[in-house]
Formats: sequence, C-alpha cells, structure tokens
Amino acid sequence: MLVKICGIKSKEAAMAAAEAGADFIGFVFAESKRRLSPEQAAEIGRVIPAHVKKVGVFVNESPSVIEEIAGTAGLDVIQLHGDETKEFQEKISLLTIKSFEMSEDKDLKKIEAFSPTYYLLDSPVGKYRGGNGTAFEWSLTEQLSIPKEKIMLAGGLTVENVADAILTVKPGAVDVSSGVETNGEKDLEKIKAFIKNAKQSFQLLKESEGK
Repeated sequence: MLVKICGIKSKEAAMAAAEAGADFIGFVFAESKRRLSPEQAAEIGRVIPAHVKKVGVFVNESPSVIEEIAGTAGLDVIQLHGDETKEFQEKISLLTIKSFEMSEDKDLKKIEAFSPTYYLLDSPVGKYRGGNGTAFEWSLTEQLSIPKEKIMLAGGLTVENVADAILTVKPGAVDVSSGVETNGEKDLEKIKAFIKNAKQSFQLLKESEGK
C-alpha cells in the first residue's frame, strides 16, 4: 500500500512528498519535459530520507548506462518504461518496476511472463512514455492473474480520483506525475493531498478486507 510521486525535479517537491508519506520518489532519465541529469538527481536525493526509495525511470536504455546512472544518482529502484524484454528486466541488479500499456487491443496475458518487483499498469503512450495525464479502463486489470499487491497503478490519477482507483483496482501501489502538477510544475499542495487521499483509501481497503 505504497505511493510513488514521479517526475520530481526539485528539492522542495522531494521534501514535500517525503514529509507527506511518499514511499517512492521518481526521477526521469528519458526524453521528457521532466528529464534531469544524474547529478541533479543525486543532489535532490540528499534531502530524501533513507526509507523513501529513489526510482530512476528509463526508456529503452542500455544496461551499462542504467547501471552507471544508478550509481551516480544513488538509485534504489529501476523503472523500465519502454519495450524492454523479460530477459532485459532480469539482468537489472536493483529492484525493478516494469511498465505496461493497458488497452483492449493488447495481449495483456504477455504481462504475466515478466517478474519485476512491481508491474506498473499505465495508459497507452502519448508523445512521451507515461506522465500524459490520461487514465485507462481500470476493469482491464481483471484480466490479469498477477498478485494485486504487485500492481502499481498509474495513468491519469489525481487527487480527485485516486480513492476510486484504489478501491476499484485494489493495487499494492499508485504512481502519479502530471496529476500533482499545476501548469506543468509539481504543486506541493496537490502532492500532499494526493498522498493523504491515497493512504486513507489504502487504509479503508485494508479494513474492508479485514487485514
């Protein structure tokens, strides 16, 4: 029952997320308006508490580059957000999050062949991979037999809909980027409100399931 705030570009946003209870902070190292350098990520990472995992987002990058950036930026988790194969994912030495597009014209059963730490279920790609602010049909997740606790739900999540998303899909984690932004920049109040709503919803789900 975890929350990831992705596309972080400043110490202020990182600290706001960590203090509000975020479990993962995401840095983008692929083509994106949120892209930053490994050195910038390392600098921001210095203000992030050790219990908050630092995630690096990569798209079709080589293993050697991923490992080099992970070392420089001090990453804990690697998120593969491209067309990486199961064999590629298994070569990564750190914990992994593997993203998958969810749409009716996809063979969703192929997702089950992978074995990442988390399966990030996202909406179909736009100009950039992820962070495009659109949601997919959550009922598609019912076609998958992967453990719910290994699902990281993404795609169009906001302060307003994250509660419904959690209670509908029952994922182990949620991931947000554009949904906590205002005019393309991270909004500290939205970050705090999103994490609060997500954590409360996870608690309601836990209580309803008698856990």
